[in-house]
Amino acid sequence: MNVTADPRTPTSFWKIGRGDFFGGVAAGVVALPLALAFGVASGLGPVAGLYGAIATGIVAAVFGGTPVQITGPTGPMTLVVAGVVAANMLPSGQVNLPVIVGIIVLAGLAQVALGILRIGAYIRYVPYPVISGFMSGVGVIIILQQIFPMLGAEPPSSNPLSILRQLHLLSGHIKWAAVALSALTIATVLILPRFTKAVPSSLVALVVLTALAMLLKLDVSAIGEIPSGLPSLVMPSLDFQQLPTLLATAIELAFLGAIDSLLTSLVADNLTRTQHDSNRELIGQGLGNIAAGLIGGIPGAGATMRTVINVEAGGRSRLSGVIHGLFLAAVLLGLSGLVQHVPRAVLAGLLVAVGIGIIDYRGFSHVLRVPRSDAFLMLFVLILTVATDLITAVAAGLIIASFVFMKKISDIAGRETTLTPVVDEPWADELTIPDALRTKLFIKHVDGPLFFGFASQFLDIARQAMAQSRLLVLRMDRISYMDQTGVYALRDALMRLIAAGVRVLVVGVSVAHVDLLVKLQVIPAVVPESDVFSDFDALKKALPGIIQEMQVKSDAG
Repeated sequence: MNVTADPRTPTSFWKIGRGDFFGGVAAGVVALPLALAFGVASGLGPVAGLYGAIATGIVAAVFGGTPVQITGPTGPMTLVVAGVVAANMLPSGQVNLPVIVGIIVLAGLAQVALGILRIGAYIRYVPYPVISGFMSGVGVIIILQQIFPMLGAEPPSSNPLSILRQLHLLSGHIKWAAVALSALTIATVLILPRFTKAVPSSLVALVVLTALAMLLKLDVSAIGEIPSGLPSLVMPSLDFQQLPTLLATAIELAFLGAIDSLLTSLVADNLTRTQHDSNRELIGQGLGNIAAGLIGGIPGAGATMRTVINVEAGGRSRLSGVIHGLFLAAVLLGLSGLVQHVPRAVLAGLLVAVGIGIIDYRGFSHVLRVPRSDAFLMLFVLILTVATDLITAVAAGLIIASFVFMKKISDIAGRETTLTPVVDEPWADELTIPDALRTKLFIKHVDGPLFFGFASQFLDIARQAMAQSRLLVLRMDRISYMDQTGVYALRDALMRLIAAGVRVLVVGVSVAHVDLLVKLQVIPAVVPESDVFSDFDALKKALPGIIQEMQVKSDAG
């Protein structure tokens, strides 16, 4: 007799959750050295990286909209936090942690608001050159920030341009043991995966090179003692006199985390053949960052590499993200005494490897093959990312991309809406026009969008019409979109035509577009309703009478 196993038995639970368990542990193993490295890079210390990875990893997994996503500290988020920490140092040299926590909590609230307002779906409209230049710029910044730690020296600043200006300070202060550890770390992370992926290369570098440094008693600085046990609650504090600046930084963190997370969600969709909920993902990320801030952790975002590892190891549900966070909590509670011996040079090498991995080499390899506008946009955003800040770079990139897009669409619309005689390339229903009428009118086909990028070209076409005909048929059957500026351009063009003695017959405008033309006083203020036709057949029936009417007026004049 066959006995069906009770789905509630431990064995069944293990069968269901085995992939999530292995995926979560694998992601946690990879996240451990990165969390430590990002914590040190932020200026809050390695334990802040672990706190952030634990809080965001668990909370975002439970409440987010991408079931397999692994959330934790990332390079772009850490860069912003490092700037926040540098700007909020007390005269005593201590970090003003409550203010930093306040900024992180504000950023989390902003992400929750973005999700509630359903802004998440718009991430797909960020052009690839902007993302490419932004991510490559982040990679360059991470590498520049680790030059001093790799050489065994304290970084003079977190600003990449300032670091470049102060490279001369390294003269005579290089510790070659630190250089060797950093170089071996980078080599291990980049080369080991070519031979085996059974264990994460970053973890191998962390463990082996830390043991080597301890065994040889190398003269290199370590990350030092980190607190053990569970974190305590940190109450946020905000200086209302500096609220505009604090809000600007919080919004920068929120948008940066949103972009980083939702791009990773798209990667997860491709791996699992599923569809994430972008707005729920933003809410989950926001709640995770609020939780991370309240326990003194650094904020995070969806981490692409850790998410991919989770999926490849079998992770398929939110449980994998929770297990990843619990694994890191177990490490914090049980191995904090060993973690304090990790050399800073090893963490610097790990971060340089992260920076190298972030750079978009595919985009660079195609820079001479893509349109010049795309290549310029990518390089512009990259340079601006390094020279200014991340949000300024992305905002400027989006503005330029919008203008480039408008120019391209305007050029396309201009080519498609040229004024031509009906005998050149008539539509099928125009072939039935009697020859006697054929030479008395021009038909202009307006295809595609009639939007603000097309305004100037519409006026140019109107000037051509005034020089060539007294009866213009404006066919708008294929207008896909109208905006306010496009309608105003149409109105100005029609008024010029009518003032010049050209009669305009409008054909095929959709009901929705007719409503817009009525609201914006084009119909009947400029074009009477009698000259607006629902389709070309209706126009053909009225055309003999219209031409006769125009002839009578011409004879009378």
